[in-house]
Amino acid sequence: MPAELNPYNKFLEGRPALDVIAQTPAALQALVMRANSNQLTRKPAPGKWSVSEILAHLADCELVFGFRLRQTVAEDNHTIQPFDQDKWAVGYNKISAEQALSTFSALRDWNIKFIRAAGSAALQKKVTHPERGTMTFQTILETMGGHDVNHLKQVEGLLK
Repeated sequence: MPAELNPYNKFLEGRPALDVIAQTPAALQALVMRANSNQLTRKPAPGKWSVSEILAHLADCELVFGFRLRQTVAEDNHTIQPFDQDKWAVGYNKISAEQALSTFSALRDWNIKFIRAAGSAALQKKVTHPERGTMTFQTILETMGGHDVNHLKQVEGLLK
């Protein structure tokens, strides 16, 4: 049985994906600004990520999402490449929250510019995820937004 097409869509709760992804950098910035170094680097449990590590993960994911969006627009029926987030996480503990958030925010800004330039014509352009099946540019946007909300909730919880 294939994996769920977009396991993050439920986190959007009907909100437009582009609105969510446009607001995420500022929401994260507000959370990080109120936190101290210990709060940002404390792991909630063995094998779980700290706030700083979540931010580094978001920066890495933004690279991936940006590439996927561009490949979807540039190529017909492109097959995107999955990645193992845990293998990519090696070294996240050496990246500060500020560095990760700055990188994420810059990449997100660049990706939003691309999304807006691509316009509504791109939304239904198809792409294949080897584990999830056929999806569209819109599905990728919804995945980004839901992924953001999921991690925002984690960061909020860790900083309480």
